[in-house]
Amino acid sequence: MTHSTSGQTAAGFWQTDLIDFFFSPTQQQDPIQTQDADLLHQFGFVPGLKELLMVRQVHALEHATVWVLSEKAPFKRHQNWRSSDNDSSDNELLGGMSTDRGFYLYGRVNSEELKQAVKLALRRITSGEWDLAVHPRCGTNLSVGMLLAAGFAVGASMLLPREPIGQIIGLGLAATTAAQLAPDLGSLAQRYVTTAIPFNLAVDSIQPIRDSFGRSAHFVQVRWVE
Repeated sequence: MTHSTSGQTAAGFWQTDLIDFFFSPTQQQDPIQTQDADLLHQFGFVPGLKELLMVRQVHALEHATVWVLSEKAPFKRHQNWRSSDNDSSDNELLGGMSTDRGFYLYGRVNSEELKQAVKLALRRITSGEWDLAVHPRCGTNLSVGMLLAAGFAVGASMLLPREPIGQIIGLGLAATTAAQLAPDLGSLAQRYVTTAIPFNLAVDSIQPIRDSFGRSAHFVQVRWVE
């Protein structure tokens, strides 16, 4: 009986005390929310690390803002790419480009409407709507598709006969396979590589500008907070 009680006590420790220690609601912050800040504290000496972390979070906020603005657009196109069961829409006239200081938003949008959209996007994505960080028109998808196509083309050229017909067939198969895989692999790359939930961002200003190419845009300037 004594041995049994001891075993139950040990099990109870592992199932309650340690779980409470790591995941208790009384913890100051969720570990997921502080992981980028913790990473910066530990490896801040690495050149460019903060800029990299900033770009990933800004990239996610850019995507979330485009989704919010698209929901408000008078013209919507139904999309089925998102992981949730809710309908989503994408205003293809909107686009963005992220930097370590903020992001450019291209397309016809009212400055005041954009301010409200950025505020709402930041609140929604940091409150659990993490799928807003991924967008089907992101350049990541194009880059992944190009890499896949190049890799498959090289593989096909090595495996298939050297005559022109065989090589052409191989290139066609490579392009088709890459096109089929790129959307899903691109979404995964966005989720785990090119974006991060913007827990450490605060919006400083939003203003209409012209970019380095002379194109009209709005620039959403952000800063790092912890």
